[in-house]
Amino acid sequence: MISLIAAALLEGTTPQGAASSPPAPAAALPSPERRQELLFEAARLGRTDLIAPLITAGANANARDRRGFTPVILAAYGGHRDTLDALLAAGADACLADAGQGNTALMGVAFKGEDAIAERLLAAGCDVNARNKAGQTALMMAALFNRTRQIELLLAAGADPALADASGRTAAEVARAQGNDMVTKRLASPAAREAAPTRP
Repeated sequence: MISLIAAALLEGTTPQGAASSPPAPAAALPSPERRQELLFEAARLGRTDLIAPLITAGANANARDRRGFTPVILAAYGGHRDTLDALLAAGADACLADAGQGNTALMGVAFKGEDAIAERLLAAGCDVNARNKAGQTALMMAALFNRTRQIELLLAAGADPALADASGRTAAEVARAQGNDMVTKRLASPAAREAAPTRP
């Protein structure tokens, strides 16, 4: 039952036989608000087993928590690949930005260097050149933190190294400011420019 699942989340244990339990009556379920909070917690903690039951019980896979983060962002930032997969399988939007800075999950994993999760997000078809409120892209984030594998993944997916943020800096210039010489050369190379889509 969902009430048992919710209790298990709060206690940090997995309920035995939860998947085969009959549906709980509405009165036994936590409130809709609490179910939503539990989904955010499940995403943040990597509780993959709770994602589908909570969404089935009415939690919104695309809602934002009090800090403006979606469940996908929380799972991706936490490095929880299986949880992210469960959210995407349940219909969560991999491309939504947070409500604060406008960062997407792809930007967050570029920052953290979560390569396998970046691959999953890129496969979901999100705009690889999406910008946050500062005009920054995932490629700029990867350049800032010297995430060489992320840079190659993003370039292969069509990330445009010629784009500039609100301060006028490209990804190569971001890398140069950090002293990341190899990344600077890679992003300034003709091969990096050729990988980007042609802009109108």
